[in-house]
Amino acid sequence: QVQLVESGGGLVQAGGSLRLSCAASGRTFRSYSMGWFRQAPGKEREFVAAISWSGISTYYLDSVKGRFTISRDNAKNTVYLQMNSLKPEDTAVYYCAAKATPAPGVVVRSIGYDYWGQGTQVTVSS
Repeated sequence: QVQLVESGGGLVQAGGSLRLSCAASGRTFRSYSMGWFRQAPGKEREFVAAISWSGISTYYLDSVKGRFTISRDNAKNTVYLQMNSLKPEDTAVYYCAAKATPAPGVVVRSIGYDYWGQGTQVTVSS
């Protein structure tokens, strides 16, 4: 069983920055593909960013490219989402996800993930 705990959400003005963290349990974190998703009120959950187990490969939702950066620290069992130049449309609950079975690259579809965190609220005011 893998537990994921997100932190770092909050209220920020448009143009500001936040860094989300996701701490994972499990001694094999370094083998997990990781991802971030978000869900705004009244909308479906959508993919935001993903990173391979090695950290070499990353992939982003088009609307966040150049503004968001996903990274991981396998020594700390933690994955991060640095969010810059935030926009009101980035407002959502952000979820961390882990694929605990080995995968060669990034995982984009939510169905590909095995474990989810409880989510952290990000609110961007205009």
